[in-house]
Parts: sequence; structure tokens; C-alpha cells
Amino acid sequence: MSLRDRLIAEISATGPISVADYMLRCLHDPRNGYYATRPALGAGGDFITAPLISQMFGELIGLWCAEVWSRLGEPAQFRLVEAGPGDGTLMSDLLRAARLAPGFIAGADLWLVETSRPLRALQAEKLAGAPLTPRWADDLDQVPGGAPLILASNELLDCLPARQFVRTGQGWAERLVALDDDGALAFRLGPPAPAPTAAEIPLGVVFETSPVQQAFGSSLGERIARDGGAALLIDYGRDAPGPGDTLQALKDHQKVDPLACPGEADLTVHADFPAALAAARQAGASTAPILGQGKFLARLGIEQRAAALAAARPDRAEVIDRQLARLVEPDQMGTLFKAACVHSQNLVPPGFEEA
Repeated sequence: MSLRDRLIAEISATGPISVADYMLRCLHDPRNGYYATRPALGAGGDFITAPLISQMFGELIGLWCAEVWSRLGEPAQFRLVEAGPGDGTLMSDLLRAARLAPGFIAGADLWLVETSRPLRALQAEKLAGAPLTPRWADDLDQVPGGAPLILASNELLDCLPARQFVRTGQGWAERLVALDDDGALAFRLGPPAPAPTAAEIPLGVVFETSPVQQAFGSSLGERIARDGGAALLIDYGRDAPGPGDTLQALKDHQKVDPLACPGEADLTVHADFPAALAAARQAGASTAPILGQGKFLARLGIEQRAAALAAARPDRAEVIDRQLARLVEPDQMGTLFKAACVHSQNLVPPGFEEA
């Protein structure tokens, strides 16, 4: 049976499920989940991420990590972690740039937080010739403590499931995945539910909350408060609390109905940076102001790096210019995508000094 057929059978037998549970099944069901069985990244897949647009992205993140290591006092040992490493391109570019700081490579204990077995295979292949050999963990808690943490994550928060609520004339109700009169998957409102926010939300408008994103922020904050370090989170999403239905499905680079093909498309929601960072602060870490990706990359010197690459390869100057625009321009990824940082209380993270 397909995942769609199994979900219909289960909902028919036991009742509607939350949007968060639906996302979890679509992405990670062992038999048919998108990331468990068929993740498709890149131009020939379902979606493309910043590391796959240009090497500049990963190189600058590598220099960011090396500078964090320097500002931490160049610890002899630390955990270098990427959470949600995709196909390994970001870490490959990161390590190539970080070789400029030999002590960084010598002290790094490399971990990749990844649950998808197909993606782990791609990461192992991509990093086969890298200066560090990675180890894998299913979640951050499996990465050993006792040393500072330097973590990079690109487009992870958006994959962590969110619940959806709607304010009705009778109060709040959770939006659920149920069946319509024809037995097909459909959104329905459940019974009255506690208010998910104290904010004034118009009637009929969706409000999302992600306990999983908040738990990840809390885990980061607790680890960094205990061991020191910094975590860079880049994703598309909110820099201020607000309402709105952001659930979307991508297949072949096109948006499709999130209920149309469970397990065959990538499902995401907007990253809730304010909630994740608040959880990190509550756990004892500090956080930096949220920046647009374009502004953050500009502070790291992406324009200078683009100029250097174009000078070295004049035949690719137009391509490099298009890649730069895709990453930083406000009408492309520069504003929708945000950069945030969880860090030790005594650390000023690079790129966020005067945010």
C-alpha cells in the first residue's frame, strides 16, 4: 500500500491526525517517507538549497566556523556539527575553506546529524576525500558533550513539524488531516482547543506552533550553555511572531497540494526563529538578532568572494553574478531566508556584531 492509502485507512479507523503528525509521516515514514526513501535535492530533484547554488555559500560558512573557533580561544578539541547536512555539499565546501586555519581542522571532531539513510550515503560519498571523517547521529543529543560546539544548519528548522490552529467564532480549534465525504485526505477543524497564542488573531486565520522547533532550540541552548560554542541557523521563515498557513509541498521544483502525494514531495513550514531562539535563551544560552540571509552573507564578504572567483574564471563571471544575486537579492533568497545564532554568553559571533 502507498503511504496515502495507509494514511486513509488509519484515519478511517482511528480518526484525524494533526498537521505535525502528518508532516512527520510524510517525511520520515520508514516505508514511504520522503527523506527515508527518496530525497531528491538539486536541479534534477524537487528543490535546491543555497549550498547547491554556489560554493560561495559553504565557503563563507566555513570561514564563519573558523572565526568562531578563534574567538572561542582556539580550543584544542571541539565538536564540529552540521544538522541536516543535505547531500554533504555544505560540509565539503566548509571544510575546504576552513583549511585556512590548520588548528581548526586538527581540533575538529566532525558529526553529521542526519536521520535519512539515503542522505547519509550521499554525504559519505561527498566527504570521502575530505580532511575529516564524519560520524553520524540521529539527533543532537547523540553527539558527545564535554567540548565546545560549533554547529551549522541550513534548511533544517523548516522540516521540523508544526501544529496548526484556527480561531473560530467559538474559540480555537486545531486544524487536522481528516477525510472528506469521498474518503480523500482533507483538512478539517477538530474540537475546541486551548489558545496557542495570546496575540489577537483574526477569525479564520491559521496560527502555527512547532514544539519540535522549540525543543531543538532548547537542546542547542542547553548544550552551548554547558559546553560553550555557537550554532548558526539559516532557513526561510519568520523573524517576528505572526499568523499564517506556511505549510507547503515541493515536487519537481513546483508547489503541489500538501495532501496530494504523501511521501512523494518535500513538506515544509516556515522556521519560527523567535520561538526557537527564545527556547535557547531559556535554556541558558545567548542569541543574536535575526538577520536576512543577504545582509548576513554581505557581512561575511560574499561580494568580495564573488569578485575573486569571477577574476579567476572570467568565462564564468555571468554565472557567478547570477549565483550571487540568487543568494542575496531581496526578491530572491536575501530577505525570505534568515540567519540566526545561538551562542555562549561571552562570545560575539561573526557577522552579528552590530546587528
